[in-house]
Amino acid sequence: MEVVVRSNVEEAPDYCAIEFAMEVLGGRWKLAILKNLMSGTHRFGDLRRALPGVTQRMLARQLRELQDDGLVSRTVHREVPPRVEYALTEVGRSLEAIVDDLDAWGRWYRENRPRRDAAAEPEAAGQEVAG
Repeated sequence: MEVVVRSNVEEAPDYCAIEFAMEVLGGRWKLAILKNLMSGTHRFGDLRRALPGVTQRMLARQLRELQDDGLVSRTVHREVPPRVEYALTEVGRSLEAIVDDLDAWGRWYRENRPRRDAAAEPEAAGQEVAG
């Protein structure tokens, strides 16, 4: 199994801010994690329940990357059993409008995305396909 290592954010090219942002925010679960943390501090188990498709390993990895990039803070409470909480930092909070906009767009797109029309395809209409 090949381990994919994320490139260093400091090494992202200066010419493309989108590429830089995607280096930090890219990943299937990062924006969903940030969206959940917008409502406040959460424990690992809370986030896992809120994102039923994520594995424990992937959630831990994505949280670690968000923490390394300064978007999420991790607080360990010295109790038995230990309690670990995750929260947005000020930098993470700065993404609130972007995360909300992407959430709204995703909902809109899910309802309005272009559908492939079977009748419009040459094979479905009984037409011969050139090639």
